[in-house]
Amino acid sequence: MIALLWAFMLPIASSFALSLISDEETEVFLAETVRPLFLAAGLSFDTRRIFIVNDKALNAFVSDGNNMFVTSGTIMNADSQNELMGVLAHETGHIEGGHILRHKIKTREVETISLASMLLGGAAGLAAGRADVSLAAILGAQGQAYASLLSYQVSEERSADEAAVKLLKQVNQSPRGLFNFMKKIQKQNTLQGIEESSYFRTHPVTSERLSFLEKATRDYKGNPAGREENDFLRVKAKLYAYISEPKKTFIKYKENDTSIPARYARTIAHFKQLKMKEALADIQGLIEEEPNNPYFWELKGQMLLETSRIAPAVEAYRQALKLHPDSAIFKLNLAQALLENSPDEATQGQIVNLLNQVLIYNPNSYAWILLSRAYGLQKDAAGYNYAAAQASFLSGDLRLAKKQLQQALQSSPSQAIRLKADDLMQRISDEEKKSAQSR
Repeated sequence: MIALLWAFMLPIASSFALSLISDEETEVFLAETVRPLFLAAGLSFDTRRIFIVNDKALNAFVSDGNNMFVTSGTIMNADSQNELMGVLAHETGHIEGGHILRHKIKTREVETISLASMLLGGAAGLAAGRADVSLAAILGAQGQAYASLLSYQVSEERSADEAAVKLLKQVNQSPRGLFNFMKKIQKQNTLQGIEESSYFRTHPVTSERLSFLEKATRDYKGNPAGREENDFLRVKAKLYAYISEPKKTFIKYKENDTSIPARYARTIAHFKQLKMKEALADIQGLIEEEPNNPYFWELKGQMLLETSRIAPAVEAYRQALKLHPDSAIFKLNLAQALLENSPDEATQGQIVNLLNQVLIYNPNSYAWILLSRAYGLQKDAAGYNYAAAQASFLSGDLRLAKKQLQQALQSSPSQAIRLKADDLMQRISDEEKKSAQSR
């Protein structure tokens, strides 16, 4: 069974943890949706600062460092990219207005949110035992933790609405989506017997705000459709299929629906049911229709690797990386598949090179574990122990990390490894001092 959502607990702080989903296709889509808003607001943009929270609730929020969080429920329940863009424009308005500075998170929550960068792609594979998990979640004790991250005053909400309308018009998008989303939230919270939504608690919706957004919608004469509407429908279907039970996917995306998003969802549902003949036939059909879609090749590689068809999985991952050469997760996927394929000496070097590229962009525990394995195959004891120490450090096991570093330094390391090991030893020492001071 593919381990997609139930993988690995990572506490972000002592009283706070987030359940994060990592899927490159969805992250790229969100980046394309958010980037023009940030640029219009004059804010620095970094794709790695966008996070998908595994929660069916309608919610979105921001934190220091221009980090933006959006729940899977918001994506799946939005009716269009324009509606989703409206929500994200509102959150961008909070950043532009400096509202975060007046709402510092208690204890170290904001500070430690940056740890989420290590989650992208590899960390879930650590617990699942696979790097090819294309949609992996990092689970934590969620409760109402993130719902209380930011609780804005109505005046700040109105300010964010005004900023959102301005930004949407600057990027030639209608405010209609934001208006529709706010009506949806208000309706949800007026139905008897339904608990108040997370978004309503942190972003109070008032009739005055709705009137402002309704007027802004009437005044806008442009096209309300998003630029990447087809991409929106695909990632919405993909998230739904991965998160929901297959039987629900087949009800929502019926067999007579021959659209790409519906077929994509049914492919994933067949995969989750372990109906591999149907799933592989499904994905092959999608690839034949769109041979240059890297995410279809990625999914095919995952299916093949999960069923121990290593050589064809390697080829599928190679094709995915060829089509999307900057993808860190595709490089991680390919490295994992190559390691499972009894690599020769030349291939071992290729694996080390791939993983070092991944670690430049995304230093995560699983990539370090794979790199340790690759060094082990090369009989490089110093590299093996150094990479293992990095993985242990990221997982919080300082004692084991120090022991592994000492073993690396005793194994005649190269000058490069020695310098890196010395740096890591200093970081371990700093963490030990912090831990001692907090006791």
